[in-house]
Amino acid sequence: MDRYEVRAALVAHGLPPAAFDIEGVHAPVPAAPDYWFLRRGPAGGWEVGAYERGEYDVRLRTGSEADACDFLFRALTGDPPPGRGGHGG
Repeated sequence: MDRYEVRAALVAHGLPPAAFDIEGVHAPVPAAPDYWFLRRGPAGGWEVGAYERGEYDVRLRTGSEADACDFLFRALTGDPPPGRGGHGG
C-alpha cells in the first residue's frame, strides 16, 4: 500500500479526515490539535507517529513506504491493512 492507497483505506474505514496527515497526499483542514502523521524522514525513509500537544512523537522509522502505510493503518484502526489478511482467514 502506498500513501494514496492508505488515505483511501482510512477514509473508507470511516476515520475522520482530521485524524491524520499524510505528506503530499492529505492534510487535516482545519488543522487539528492532535493527529497521526506519515512523512519523509529528514535522513530519508519514512516516519510515522502522533502529533500531540505541539510535539511530534515518531513511533516508526522505516525505509519502506509500504511498511509505514501499514503501520499507520494499524495504529489508527486496530485492524490489519487491506489485503494483508484479517481475523479468521
